[in-house]
Amino acid sequence: MSRRILNGVEMKNLSGLTTRSRMVWMAMLVCFGGFSCSAIESSPDPVGGDSLLGTWVVDLRPTPDSEPYYQEFVVTSVQGNAFTGTFYGAPVSQARINTDWGTVRLAFVTADGSGPYNHSAVLSDSRLEGLSNSTGRDFLSYWTAVKRQGQ
Repeated sequence: MSRRILNGVEMKNLSGLTTRSRMVWMAMLVCFGGFSCSAIESSPDPVGGDSLLGTWVVDLRPTPDSEPYYQEFVVTSVQGNAFTGTFYGAPVSQARINTDWGTVRLAFVTADGSGPYNHSAVLSDSRLEGLSNSTGRDFLSYWTAVKRQGQ
């Protein structure tokens, strides 16, 4: 490892370290160098998939300037990192939730006569932002959803 001195601190060549080791080393350098460590988070606050429960009003308009096209996404149960429900009237399958990064992320599959649709979304500020990939109809669509009032 090559070495050099910067502001009285011995700097090491970090190229032989893993990405995580580099990040930890740099964080220690910043913290011990007199800078504030408040911006370095140890882990995000825990969130739960139960916030998905209920009926969501989904806007499936094909383009931003199109008229709204509303359908429902209904989450009927959440069990750990899985959930059940319907999207656009079709039952969801392979429905998974990930909360490891401090927010609710989800993915699921529906199907119709044209084939499967792979969906994913992120819950942010009480709103879902999602994508639906139709493998049979060869399109990718963006959608948003808000929880039906009173739920």
